Amino acid sequence: MFRIIFASVALLCLTTSLFAQARDLQAVLQDNRSAVESASRKTIDPLLDALLESALPEVPVFLERWREKDVWQRKSDGRFFFIRKGAGADLTLVDLSTGAEVGQAASSDLNQLKPNSGVRGVIGAALVQFQLSDPDPARRLDALAAIERDPQASHLAALRRAINAEPDAPLLARKSRLERLLTIRFDPDPAARVAAIESFHGDLAIDVRAALNPILATRLQGAVSLPDGANIARQIKPGSVALPDDAAYTLLVAGQLVPPLVTAADQKAVLIANIKEGQVAGVPVADLGTQDARDAAYIRLAVNGTVPPLVTKTRKQDILGQHVFFETYAEPVPAVTNAATAALRSIDTIVGLNRAADLALDGLSLASIYFLAAIGLAITFGVMGVINMAHGEFIMMGAYTGYVVQQFIPNYTVSILVALPLAFAVTFAAGVAMERLVIRHLYNRPLETLLATFGISIALQQLAKNIFGTQARPLTSPAWLDGAWVLNDIVSISYIRIAIFVLALMFLSLLLFILKRTRLGLEVRAVTQNPRMAASMGINPDKINMLTFGLGSGIAGIAGVAIGLFAKVTSELGSDYIVQSFMTVVVGGVGNIWATLAGASLIGFLQKGIEFMNPSNTLAAQTYMIVFIIVFIQFRPKGIIALKGRAAGD
Repeated sequence: MFRIIFASVALLCLTTSLFAQARDLQAVLQDNRSAVESASRKTIDPLLDALLESALPEVPVFLERWREKDVWQRKSDGRFFFIRKGAGADLTLVDLSTGAEVGQAASSDLNQLKPNSGVRGVIGAALVQFQLSDPDPARRLDALAAIERDPQASHLAALRRAINAEPDAPLLARKSRLERLLTIRFDPDPAARVAAIESFHGDLAIDVRAALNPILATRLQGAVSLPDGANIARQIKPGSVALPDDAAYTLLVAGQLVPPLVTAADQKAVLIANIKEGQVAGVPVADLGTQDARDAAYIRLAVNGTVPPLVTKTRKQDILGQHVFFETYAEPVPAVTNAATAALRSIDTIVGLNRAADLALDGLSLASIYFLAAIGLAITFGVMGVINMAHGEFIMMGAYTGYVVQQFIPNYTVSILVALPLAFAVTFAAGVAMERLVIRHLYNRPLETLLATFGISIALQQLAKNIFGTQARPLTSPAWLDGAWVLNDIVSISYIRIAIFVLALMFLSLLLFILKRTRLGLEVRAVTQNPRMAASMGINPDKINMLTFGLGSGIAGIAGVAIGLFAKVTSELGSDYIVQSFMTVVVGGVGNIWATLAGASLIGFLQKGIEFMNPSNTLAAQTYMIVFIIVFIQFRPKGIIALKGRAAGD
């Protein structure tokens, strides 16, 4: 009995000693001493595997300090230490595991380990695996970002271990997603890869497509027959658009399946080189004046084995018919490629829908801009019948008003809130002055009105150049308008565009209220429908025209502030929008707010649609849009919503 107890205790001590030795970092390093002493990218992997298998908590610290060249080796026994410099000439040795001081040594008795840049990169990749389970969430997040930048097969197992112990929900979701992406690329089990691929159905993220597209990469090949076990994507017939005959034959030559083609120049050189006693393979040189004769002489040489065989066009077609051409996937497992194809097909469907939604948002944004720019023109044109070519310059005046306000009010939010009513006031006054001084004398004379307002437009542009110069002036938006509202990797819209859309809705509501619920609106509608009858009812058409022109000009000024937040504020700013404003009014129908909204929507969506079809040529988009509007007017000369009264020509 005593012997049994003694043997058990001895065995337990021996096991504990061996376990402690296996758990010692110094022992692991000594077992791989040569890999530490002369580390390279080729020799470091076994060492890192041993360190990872040890699961020692001090391994990350060692790897970090080794990467920073802060590990030393004692020459006498080859043991490794950290160094702490003391007051004297000798260096203090620090134990790798405990961090305790274990003695001193002269610098001449130590070798500093200096891994090269390649080894330091490998060490950094290994450290990522330890950082995935670091107590600090910021370090775990940095580790995930590092894996996303440079994923490796070794990261997959570490990610799976770290997922089970992750307490933070957002980090857990990110780790799980990254684990599935790495499974697609590196997991040897096809079933696991298929499951990971299927989990990404409909996912619009770019990293998913980046993981799936390489699976469906193909290589064009030619062979006598289809190879057994190959994952074939499709067969291709030679002579088609995808594979012309020459390309197909070149592919066979590259695979050393057929002899190369002999060009006419090569054939001539071979015949000259084989002239003997005035003949080539028994054919007199004088008889080689035709291509058929040269071919016959070359074929004789080929039969004798002197030159490579000649492949004629007929022979070439026969050879192509005896071979098959096909594309094979780089991925050998059909189940994986089928899953990737299905996933990408579902993603493409949702991408198409989201692109349509993004295009609709762009069209809606552009329509709101055109609505703001054109609503003032629609009011003046509809009520007064005046073609105001200077309307764009009122937009420009509003933008410059916003710029001037920001020179005195540095707070961009406050400055915009001040600039909007001030721009309305400035352009309202300018519009009233223009109507009183010029327009009122030119009623019912459309040609003279057009020429006069065009001259005023040029004069206002030159005045702006004289005051502000020719360079663009900044109209800065508030910080809360920076950036964009991003729904996913495809659909997004800038906050400035959203603000302009909201502003357009506000003006739509305000103008509807003025025209439908106020006395001014009633009088404006009366003058629009029948000015003579309105005058007989005690309404002063002259005053209404003046206020209407001022109101339209004031709205253009507010539009200028909004447009200036994302466009260049120059003297030509209004010129960029005057054509679209007139098209909006004409297409929608004059003198009606809803007509202007309809016209702005039609032109905005039409322009964005044409630009989507032809993104490389915006000038062509403008041309196509104008052609469409010309055709549209042929069928709807009074616009989408026709107005009765003077504006309609009654």
